[in-house]
Amino acid sequence: MIMDPKRTALTEEQLDIAGQPYSVSVLKVGYCEPQPDGTFRADGTISLVTGPSRTVLVDTGGPWDRDLLLQRLKERGLEPADVHWVVGTHGHSDHVGNLGLFQAATVAVSCDISEGDRYLPNQLAQGQPYHIDEHISLVPTPGHTGRDVSVQVTGTSVGTVLVAGDLFECCDDEDSWRELSENPAVQEVHRQVALQTADVIIPGHGLPFRVTRS
Repeated sequence: MIMDPKRTALTEEQLDIAGQPYSVSVLKVGYCEPQPDGTFRADGTISLVTGPSRTVLVDTGGPWDRDLLLQRLKERGLEPADVHWVVGTHGHSDHVGNLGLFQAATVAVSCDISEGDRYLPNQLAQGQPYHIDEHISLVPTPGHTGRDVSVQVTGTSVGTVLVAGDLFECCDDEDSWRELSENPAVQEVHRQVALQTADVIIPGHGLPFRVTRS
C-alpha cells in the first residue's frame, strides 16, 4: 500500500517563497466555505511568479477581486502591463475573472495559449508540458475539469513549487475534492504525481503546503 507523503500547511507569514532565479508569492489565499442554505462561497488563490526575465500571474481570482489584485501588484511595484504571462489553471469564474486587465500578456487558460488573437501550438491536451523557460512550465493536470493545468517552478528556496489550481482544494482536502471533480480517477493520478515531485504545492482554495516524503 502506497502512503501519501505528509502535508504541512504553511502560515500566512510564509506566503512569499524566495528563489533563484524565480520567486513565488501568494497574493491572495483562496477559500471554499459551505453555507447553511446549501450554497457555498468560494474564491481562487492568486499567485505571482517573479524573476529577472518574466513575471507570471497564476489565476486572477473572480471579477470581485479586481481592486485587490491591482493593489497587490502595486505593492510589488507592478502594473498589469508588467505581467508577461497570465495563466488560468482552468476556466472557472473564480480563477479567470480578471483576464481583461492583462491585455499585453501572453494568456494561457487550460490548454489554450494566446498572444492577443494569435494562438500558439502546444501539446498540453495530449499530456505534454509547455516550457515557458527552463524554470517555469505549464503541466497538464486534468480531472477537476478536462483540461486543467498547473504551473511548476523549479529553483526556489524550498525546491520545486507547483501552483496547482484545483488539483488540490487545500492542504487537508482528503476526499472532499472528489465532489467537485469531473473525473476523479484522472485527477487522483495527477495528484499522486504532484505529491511525488513537488516540495510545496499551492492549492486552489487554501494555504500552500509543504510535502514531506519519507
